[in-house]
Amino acid sequence: MPSHVQSTPPSKAAHWTGYVITALPVILLLLSAVMKFSDSAPVSRGFVHYGIPARIVVPIGIAELVCTVIYLIPCTSVLGAILLSAYLGGATFTNLRVGDSFIGPVIVGVLLWGGLFLRDTRLRALIPFRCRQ
Repeated sequence: MPSHVQSTPPSKAAHWTGYVITALPVILLLLSAVMKFSDSAPVSRGFVHYGIPARIVVPIGIAELVCTVIYLIPCTSVLGAILLSAYLGGATFTNLRVGDSFIGPVIVGVLLWGGLFLRDTRLRALIPFRCRQ
């Protein structure tokens, strides 16, 4: 890390708030992945609505699950956040394409990065919100 970029470690409150904020999107993503493996009629109808063939629902669920697990591992959490941002970008586009609300995937992405920012000193050093002169 460059010497001119310094970050103060997060307070205990910020650190634990980051974990709580992280838990919300992780639970949603894990539930979403499990639903894709369930082969239920509502899930199938949802993907038909988006124009996605049923044969790729499970691979999408695998990708979602793998990205979420990568995000959960502390040493790869930034990579996981990047991968999940790409995944959620696809979900955002898919919703926009059929005229549905896109706010859900956007909120999940904001929570992913917000939670990570609060609990990861490396990310706080890369994205400083305060400049001390």
